[in-house]
Amino acid sequence: MNEFIEVFDLYVNDALMWLNDNAGVLFEFVRSTLDGAFKGLDWLFALPPYWAVIAIAFVIGWFSVGRVFAVGAALGLWLCHAMGLWSETMSTLTLVLSSTVIALIVAIPAGIFIGLTAGLMKVSDVILDFIQTMPAYIYLLPGIALLGYGPTTAMWATSLVAIPPAMRLTAHGIRMTPVSLRELGTAVGMTRAQTVFKILVPTAFPSMMAGVNQSLMMAFGMVVIAGIVGSGGLGQSVYDAVRMLQIDQSVNAGIAIVVLSIVLDRFSQRLGNLKSEKSHG
Repeated sequence: MNEFIEVFDLYVNDALMWLNDNAGVLFEFVRSTLDGAFKGLDWLFALPPYWAVIAIAFVIGWFSVGRVFAVGAALGLWLCHAMGLWSETMSTLTLVLSSTVIALIVAIPAGIFIGLTAGLMKVSDVILDFIQTMPAYIYLLPGIALLGYGPTTAMWATSLVAIPPAMRLTAHGIRMTPVSLRELGTAVGMTRAQTVFKILVPTAFPSMMAGVNQSLMMAFGMVVIAGIVGSGGLGQSVYDAVRMLQIDQSVNAGIAIVVLSIVLDRFSQRLGNLKSEKSHG
């Protein structure tokens, strides 16, 4: 058994070295692309003054979620500024949103395909269970080896962690579409693609939005861990504070993470509820 483990470890190390030697140009392109996207989005979020962002969150929260939430969100975001963590909060928002978008680009099409293909369910469940139960630190190691330190590796690891919930719930929504609706598409002469995009996807949208919400929460769970690789933002603040035993700074950064995660959680939940209300209206 030990010999098998040693051989397996050797193959893993050799595979990483081979990729680094033979696909270095590809990974450099990926690193440059992701790094450029991160810096551009980070600059965009940092451009408006803090009070403008708070005002936007207040107005959207007032009309979409409720008055109590709007006031609470505004006060929470103001607290992030008062603690001197506004730029870190915006960098964390950049990391979470960009990583979640990358995860959804993979998860939603894959979830639709899995939902339409019954034979893939068991295989996909095993793979997704493996991804979700593997310690998140593990995903940082190949990122460091192939992409180096910085936000790019943080985006890679965060995206990978955020894929499973969106893929699962998308596939679940597709599978749970009533048979009568599927037959309706066939009865009116729809093609398979039309049935998918005009019947299955709209019907599964609430489940898909629940997956988006869970992916956002998984991304926030990875933020602190990603601080190890120099991700910047609040995760970096928590990691640095822990290393320096600055308990007050770590608590402040933790509060800012909670505030930002609650705001995005309520907004994403409301977006899914709006679609459900329209379909029932």
